[in-house]
Amino acid sequence: MVASPRNQIVVSLCSVCLFFAAADVTKADELEQLTYHHPGLEVDLGVGLWAWPLPLDFDGDGDMDLLVSCPDKPSNGTYFFENRSSGKDKMPVFEPGVRLGKGYHNTCLSNVNGVPRVLVSGREVVDFKKHGFDKLSDLPVDRNVHGKKVRANQWYYVDYDGDGDQDLVVAVGDWGDYGWDDAYNSEGQWTNGPLHGFVYVLNNAGTDQKPEYEKPAKIKVGDQPLEVFGWPSPNFADFDHDGDLDLICGEFLDQLTYFENTGSRTKPRYVAGRRLHNNGQPLQMDLQMIVPSAIDWDQDGDVDLVIGDEDGRVAFMENTGELLGGLPQFLPPRYFRQKAAGVKFGALATPYAYDWDGDGDEDLIVGNTAGYIGLIENLDGDPQQPRLAAPVYLQAGGRPIRIQAGPNGSIQGPCEAKWGYTTQTVADWNQDGLPDLLVNSIWGEILWYQNIGTRTRPELAPAQTIQVEWNGEIPKPEWNWWNPRGNQLVTQWRTTPVAVDYNQDGLMDLVMLDHEGYLSYFERTGTGKDLKLLPGKRIFVDETLKPIQLNPKRAGGSGRYKLHVVDWDGDGRLDLLVNSMNADLYRNEKTVDGKTVLKKMGPLSSRKLAGHTSSPCTVDWDQDGVRDLIVGAEDGYLYWMQNPRSTK
Repeated sequence: MVASPRNQIVVSLCSVCLFFAAADVTKADELEQLTYHHPGLEVDLGVGLWAWPLPLDFDGDGDMDLLVSCPDKPSNGTYFFENRSSGKDKMPVFEPGVRLGKGYHNTCLSNVNGVPRVLVSGREVVDFKKHGFDKLSDLPVDRNVHGKKVRANQWYYVDYDGDGDQDLVVAVGDWGDYGWDDAYNSEGQWTNGPLHGFVYVLNNAGTDQKPEYEKPAKIKVGDQPLEVFGWPSPNFADFDHDGDLDLICGEFLDQLTYFENTGSRTKPRYVAGRRLHNNGQPLQMDLQMIVPSAIDWDQDGDVDLVIGDEDGRVAFMENTGELLGGLPQFLPPRYFRQKAAGVKFGALATPYAYDWDGDGDEDLIVGNTAGYIGLIENLDGDPQQPRLAAPVYLQAGGRPIRIQAGPNGSIQGPCEAKWGYTTQTVADWNQDGLPDLLVNSIWGEILWYQNIGTRTRPELAPAQTIQVEWNGEIPKPEWNWWNPRGNQLVTQWRTTPVAVDYNQDGLMDLVMLDHEGYLSYFERTGTGKDLKLLPGKRIFVDETLKPIQLNPKRAGGSGRYKLHVVDWDGDGRLDLLVNSMNADLYRNEKTVDGKTVLKKMGPLSSRKLAGHTSSPCTVDWDQDGVRDLIVGAEDGYLYWMQNPRSTK
């Protein structure tokens, strides 16, 4: 079914020994990365959660390759994406990534006299072309130049003052004023402060051979510290062609800020920042937590930007070489492509298997951190290794579905504006014979996207809220600053609304977390256009008959649970799969006085896929009547495991 990183094989690459994983036969009880099994397919280039790009000619063949560091689980590593084009293609299709070694947060590229150097928060990667990324050496300075509550800690070599030696530049993201969580007033206004992003210089008073770094000093604009909205990712280059070093910074969100040096090469003086624009529109990345790296990518004499995104993708933002009102002009970002390998959809992927296009085999419907919902079509129905298409965004009302927090939709504040955390199931919600979408997200409101197309050509209408026959006050999480509309179903954020005929009466019910984190059963009643959804009942209990509260935490710690209802063990009772290090089984033991007794059996596999969360579902591609496991992981890849009961 899948390729597996197990046996170590050696690849010779310009005298560099690289070790990476080859495929072997998998065990039935082990999760393995799902592959497209689709020769010639191209997809977005990507690593797991968080991309730290290092653009350089790694193999010395004259064209630009990409190294990308990914610090998260389960695919932590620094990966080499080889460019095998002629060297003149600005947007080559890269080879699949090869792991060179460990991945790290704050992995930053510097070019020192034409030699690439990689720093990681006060340390340097030692001779990475020879030794990979597992060996680091400490720089002779304190790694914490700023203080507490620092999230970004980005280090670079830069000859800041033009005296011929390399100084250190350190960029920090300061969360001291922002806090983290639950600070909206009743009007949806954030009452804490903003994120701060500062850039420090540690002047080298010695030499490159014997550096003597002075105390850190903040770069200023006038008499105030230069500042962006967290996560600065600073890039010094002569962007306006006047012989000194200007500065372009990223931020925790999605835009870039240009700080012109109106001083000189030896005495920099920066003026107030301006957003980069193209044709009057702000240049924005698709997601956030962006990491720009400045380099002449297309080798045309001006400095471009290669930019990593939170979901592991990397984009090229081309410098046109023009200035408009003194502002360097860049083209909108274009995301690099690679030859397809592992099946990936953004980060924190949330899959659900269903025959979406009515052709007799199960496809995959997947959500992610960016708030999209994608279709990964099963093209041939092969029961052993289905050939899968590249993800495409599902549309509703003629536009791609994308749910985002905006300025006040995330309980964790406005810095999460571009996240959506979609999680969904597919079901015929209105009993018209067509599969619909039921979706939850960062907002915690359950939405219904009705299918108004046909069984083989689905078409989704704009979202509608799910209404409940509430008795009395409409419930909501106590920390929500906003109130439900009408009888709207509002629950905790980022948790799956499982549409399932739980009582087997022919109507689709909902099994999900309620507003206080209890696993609840929302029963459907009625017929035709008179279908109603009843308030949730806490019928799911543990072995002591105590109602199961999967998440007792509040505010930003609430919700997050990904759920799937299925008869996993084949005993005729519906069990529950729940996110964990991969997927925990809650086995349906019995029914007592109308209560379903669930026994927690632990994870279904030994493989750890989660940092934040995982997302389980099941699929029966081999059509043996036994549903196998698919888990969407932290890194956005999908992992597959055969059900031990399967006969094929």
